[in-house]
Amino acid sequence: MSAILVTGSTGTVGALVVAELLGRDQQVRAAVRQPGRERGWGAAVSEIRFDFEDPSTFEAALTGVSSVFLMRPPQMSDPKKMRPFIDAMTTYGIEQVAFLSVQGAGSNPFVPHHGMEQYLKRSGLSCTFLRPSFFMQNLATTHRADICDRDEVFVPAGRGKTNFIDAADVAEAIAVVLTTPGHLGKAYELTGSEAVTYTKVAEVLSWACGRRITYPSPSAREFKSRMKASGCDDDFVSVMGSIYLIAKVGLAAGTTDELQRLIGRSPTTLREWAQRNADCFACAAE
Repeated sequence: MSAILVTGSTGTVGALVVAELLGRDQQVRAAVRQPGRERGWGAAVSEIRFDFEDPSTFEAALTGVSSVFLMRPPQMSDPKKMRPFIDAMTTYGIEQVAFLSVQGAGSNPFVPHHGMEQYLKRSGLSCTFLRPSFFMQNLATTHRADICDRDEVFVPAGRGKTNFIDAADVAEAIAVVLTTPGHLGKAYELTGSEAVTYTKVAEVLSWACGRRITYPSPSAREFKSRMKASGCDDDFVSVMGSIYLIAKVGLAAGTTDELQRLIGRSPTTLREWAQRNADCFACAAE
């Protein structure tokens, strides 16, 4: 059995993809920067040292691989640095690439994933593009400190609605795409079943956490100032600002049924996810 290479295998989505593929009895090759750490994956997962910016790691990663789950590392501000690896995938005859893109990337040239999709198309590789909406998990990572320390959801989205999606649902869809036929050349816009304002997000988190959490609706300048004060670099702040501008003008609210068709069930709701993850938002003093 040929292996499936999973890039970003220790991240939020990648680790879930590894688990989903293992549940389908697949051989998984996990691309990691530092092999040898205890991750509890078992014998069905082989770790391989990998770095998009180090071509010497490509041969070991791709030899004996039939399919690749590809995602852009969040810290990589210039996605053009991934092009040598895409070129290498063509050399090694990869049969399918499942690329984790973002909602609307097909028509939005301002997100880095748009250029990635275009380059993948030109490469001649057989690709499947998965374009999820905003991850619920971002609340528990990027915005966790504001929620825990200030009881605030601090994003400059105004009154715009956002469609949230559970990364676990996305990982399940990715596993389906990689292990069942009929997905080559397809692009799937993956969303949850509802779009909500960040005022509603704060209400849901308040309900789940048992304390009042607010949405102060900061300006873009206030958001940028706080993000930079927390140590975020300019490129990351710029990308996040663009994402929330899209939400503010009402372009992040669209829904589709493509996720449900892929995984065969209703998407996880924000309320369900918040209830399961309430402990993540506990105050330090609690």
